[in-house]
Amino acid sequence: MKRIVIYLCAGLVSLSATQAAYADCFADYKAKQESPLRLHYGVIEVDVQPCRMSPAVSDTVARRVAAGGWMLLQVESVFDETGLEAKKRDAGEFYLRY
Repeated sequence: MKRIVIYLCAGLVSLSATQAAYADCFADYKAKQESPLRLHYGVIEVDVQPCRMSPAVSDTVARRVAAGGWMLLQVESVFDETGLEAKKRDAGEFYLRY
């Protein structure tokens, strides 16, 4: 019985660690449209783990902003929810739009 309790506790600990590893991940980016030239800065949630810059982040952001008629210029950074509120004002209407 004691062994079962130990295994259950170990399983719960590993499950909670897994949940923490899958924290929300966001990227801020710059995009443009042509004719007439329009630029925007935005923040987007990306589903990548670990939460860091990678080709998968750029591909995801490019695909999603392209659906709105924009071309990705650059992914500025990748961050977790702790950096989200600070970028909200700068992103304006493009805050979590795509």
